[in-house]
Amino acid sequence: MFNRSTVIILIAALAAGLGLFASQRYFADQPAPSWPQTSAVRLFDPPRVLPDFSLRQADGTQLVPGELKGHWTLVFLGFTHCPDVCPLTLTQMSQAQRQWESIPESIRPRVLFVSVDPERDSPDRIGEYAHAFHKDTLAATADIPALENFARSLSLVFAKAPPEEGAPVDQYSVDHSATMAVLDPQGRMSGLIQPPFDPAAIAADMAVLTAASAP
Repeated sequence: MFNRSTVIILIAALAAGLGLFASQRYFADQPAPSWPQTSAVRLFDPPRVLPDFSLRQADGTQLVPGELKGHWTLVFLGFTHCPDVCPLTLTQMSQAQRQWESIPESIRPRVLFVSVDPERDSPDRIGEYAHAFHKDTLAATADIPALENFARSLSLVFAKAPPEEGAPVDQYSVDHSATMAVLDPQGRMSGLIQPPFDPAAIAADMAVLTAASAP
């Protein structure tokens, strides 16, 4: 028997999936991609411009669309109390990040961890959490409406799951997409990376894409 939270996340996932399917049908009618061939990154062409958003970064500054320009960025939704998917994904991404450290910092690909649990995850906490995996990982969060809008624009979903019966009210979990969104150097939604993740393949793809988009 599904509980209410499970039904909500399934409905949200279905809605996002339908939106993604429609976007893929649209992209399929467009000219062939201009980017190099990739193995882990599934690219869209043309890319999709994101609506305005504003997230709070770990250092207290605002993360707005203009801040993401100039780099390829991989966006992952999660939360610091996540028992498995989040630490595994950030560990895998840290392996990829170490492989592209030789790329100049001005154009180096970035990983953005967005916490979808603002009730427990303060900017300081998400910064400490993300940097424990790799010093270059960006971390941000926002209030729930802003996070929902941001996730929806990336065809990603999340929903709070109630704690188990008898557990403290703050011992809840958050269901969220495990897929990563890929943003191009103009900050546009340009593709997806779906699990299981291959750090070496992701690093190779991001190095090729960075070289292809370099001025």
